Amino acid sequence: MDTWSRRKFLTASGVAGGVALAGGATAWGVNELLATGSSGGGGDASTLVLVTLYGGNDGLNTLVPAADAHYRDLRGDLAYDEDEVLPLGEGLGLNPGMKGLKKLWDDKRLAVVRGVSYPKPDHSHFRSMAIWQTASPSGPVPSGWLGRWLDHEGGGDPLRAVSVGATLPPLMAGETTAGAAVRLGGRKLPDAWQRACSELAHVDGEAHPLLRRAGTSLAELTKVSAAFDGSRKTDREDPGEPRDEDEGDDGASAGGQGGLGAQLDVVAKAIESGVSTRAYSVSLGGFDTHANEKATQSRLLGQLDRDLTAFLERVRKTSAGRKAVVAVYSEFGRRPKANANQGTDHGTAGPVFVLGEPVRGGFYGDQPSLTDLTDDDLRVTTDFRDVYATLLRGVLDTDPGKVLDGHDRTLAFL
Repeated sequence: MDTWSRRKFLTASGVAGGVALAGGATAWGVNELLATGSSGGGGDASTLVLVTLYGGNDGLNTLVPAADAHYRDLRGDLAYDEDEVLPLGEGLGLNPGMKGLKKLWDDKRLAVVRGVSYPKPDHSHFRSMAIWQTASPSGPVPSGWLGRWLDHEGGGDPLRAVSVGATLPPLMAGETTAGAAVRLGGRKLPDAWQRACSELAHVDGEAHPLLRRAGTSLAELTKVSAAFDGSRKTDREDPGEPRDEDEGDDGASAGGQGGLGAQLDVVAKAIESGVSTRAYSVSLGGFDTHANEKATQSRLLGQLDRDLTAFLERVRKTSAGRKAVVAVYSEFGRRPKANANQGTDHGTAGPVFVLGEPVRGGFYGDQPSLTDLTDDDLRVTTDFRDVYATLLRGVLDTDPGKVLDGHDRTLAFL
């Protein structure tokens, strides 16, 4: 059964349990997403996995200019020594917790885009994230950049762009089409439905073609349900649910989720299943580190490193997975100078990481100067739309100018 026939049947029967979200988006369960891939459609296309680090990740303690004396002067006890970081060259090194990404760098599968932000940066979480997700620095627009890609290239299919988590981020809401949200920890197919679906799946070969297609869909649903119902138990909860305040996070979430590994597990299963999805959104929160930053950020970056490298190692075993590209960004960096609470305050530019088999590893863009600041903030050296344009052209096979209001300048990392 083709993807759209299956989707229409599941929705009409109530098995999918889809609920309307803002902008016409739909909430799906993991099983329902995976069931759409049994026909193998779209499995060989390249895939974008966009990772949002909510809260404003400190770029200077992620891509560390440890050889720069000005860095040590500005950061004090928050600074890393040269022998602590994982050296990349040009006086820069990765945070000590990012050993997996260092190996990807050595294998030429990690691109580091430096000094990325938008013109006239804003220190507000809300405003800055809105700009990143809509790709519109000049003023508010009603659609996200991947939502506009869906409008142009998605053919009206919301499963072309999927967010893993409780809500659909604005970046996947288009003007005519919205992506789908796939919630972890969703409903298990009830036993009564399992039995009913199993019975209804047995359709006589001489039956009407539509009835045979419905029976095939139900058989696939029960098979996928049996295979994946236990897969969501690896995490304590849906990563979209609020985290307890006493779980050891000194950094505020500012909109992000926990459970990145569980989110990426769903993406890996979907890629392996050959679903039609071309773009995924996952996230990790906790990066608003105004106090006690070093331990908090090190733990979060360690989690990011482990989950991303495990994901890439897993999906590279398939043809479709070897075409996956992961991009990691945050709404802004932090101020170069440490504050009085062993933390850093909202800043501007920061690095974007792009990982995967198709990536041309290396540095792109200039490292912002620590002596030539603007109002005590780092200067922007790379326009974030250059990154988006490269991903649109190189991964999603789309003319970026149609999505980014004419902006089509690209970088060479793909």
